[in-house]
Amino acid sequence: MGEIHHAVYGWVTPAISYFTACLGAFVALRGTRWALLSEGRTKANWLLFASTSLGAGIWSMHFIAMLGFSVSGVQIRYDVPLTVLSLIVAIAVVGLGIFTVGYSRNPIGSLLAGGTATGLGVAAMHYLGMAAVEVPGHIGYQHATVGASVVIAVLAATAALWAALNIKGTLAVLAAAPVMGVAVCAMHYTGMAAVSVHLTGAKEAPDGVLALQFVFPLAVGLGCYVFFSALAFAAAPSKPGRPGAAGRPGGAQPVIAGPAPRLMPRQRAATGR
Repeated sequence: MGEIHHAVYGWVTPAISYFTACLGAFVALRGTRWALLSEGRTKANWLLFASTSLGAGIWSMHFIAMLGFSVSGVQIRYDVPLTVLSLIVAIAVVGLGIFTVGYSRNPIGSLLAGGTATGLGVAAMHYLGMAAVEVPGHIGYQHATVGASVVIAVLAATAALWAALNIKGTLAVLAAAPVMGVAVCAMHYTGMAAVSVHLTGAKEAPDGVLALQFVFPLAVGLGCYVFFSALAFAAAPSKPGRPGAAGRPGGAQPVIAGPAPRLMPRQRAATGR
């Protein structure tokens, strides 16, 4: 059995992966909030942006953390098609949950359905990503720990969708995003605790590409997408704000960093508030 290390670079990869998960969660929360105020294509665009940001953030978190994963004496490679498929699954299932919540008139039912579907999808993304790992041997799992990671994923996804519906102010989102980041990282490292590697002693290198050849550039690129999307939307003005106390016109507020907009009565009814 190969000796496994989860953080060969110390706290660097866990810290960067956690920051990526938090940033994706923050952007997704704000994007979903604005989607609830929008209609038609604008609403769909906001939900798509939130889905892409959260899905890319979760996927990037996983593979940045995987840069710290190693097995003593073995060169780890990745299957490219499975790695790309895991990214598609991450964005698709997160989108399923966010769109379910964004368009449903039954808040409790959509929250439970969307949270379960998204959580199972995030777990599928994680284990698809692990299936992409190529070593001279095979990877085994402790079933009980795998089950615990799936439960954490479902709870984390449900909490994320609840937060998207209920968290309003910027400070509240800043507080919620790190909590969501902890949940995503907890799911990842619980899943990784289930891993065991059984080596065959084969001399030839496994198929696939090295992490620094493909996974690292893709993960960094997606992380940059989320980061610069956050900067762009932080600077983009929303609709003009409400008049001030002395009748002064309210200024345009940044979409991401500005105060969260209030839901109109119709939207409050749709979300159960």
